[in-house]
Amino acid sequence: MTAGAPWLLILLLVVAACAAEPAVPEPAVPPEPAPHDLVVLVHGMGRTPLSMRPLARVLEEQGYDVLNWDYSSTGPTVAELGVQLAAAVRERPRAPGARVHFVTHSLGGIVVRAALARDPPPDVGRVVMLAPPNQGSRAADVAQPWVGWWLKPLAELGTGEGSTARTLPVPPGVEIGVIAGALDAKVKVEETHLAGETDHVVVPGAHSFLMLRSDVQALVLAFLRTGRFAPAS
Repeated sequence: MTAGAPWLLILLLVVAACAAEPAVPEPAVPPEPAPHDLVVLVHGMGRTPLSMRPLARVLEEQGYDVLNWDYSSTGPTVAELGVQLAAAVRERPRAPGARVHFVTHSLGGIVVRAALARDPPPDVGRVVMLAPPNQGSRAADVAQPWVGWWLKPLAELGTGEGSTARTLPVPPGVEIGVIAGALDAKVKVEETHLAGETDHVVVPGAHSFLMLRSDVQALVLAFLRTGRFAPAS
């Protein structure tokens, strides 16, 4: 064997090893949304629909009809907001066969739970919640004595056993995906979980601007299309 043969042998072994590696499967391509499915965006406490507008544009570009719902998050109770939301959805024209999905931020997730518990629209599809205080929020407990006079729903987002956030029923038969922020100081990851949730994912983000993150927007689209944040392994 010549002096260069060992190197040739090593090269052949490396090539053989690489050839034996299993191919990495491509991520599943989510199906296109059903024509004119409606996505209702529900912003968080103290915010406006402007906070959800970038996400609305992404959804519209993907073919969804979008209702970026405008409501006062400082005065009405969660139950009152749930009634208002249900009415807004009923009044929104929809194409025949179109489903209704919801994407929420913070308080918005609790409002949707109230709406679906009392007066769910027909053909409810999927719900994606960004940083929802489903188990109540310790930060809400701390802030309530100081700003509860202004943010009236804050008292309903506490961690007490009787709080609205903790006692609202889970909407039956609805696929719910939850996106939590690892750096969220307002709603901790463990406070976002909901019994019966279909999927849950944590991203390296903070509370107020989760909806602006491109990874979060991609996760929202994936869940609306497939009911999961990632393809099944």
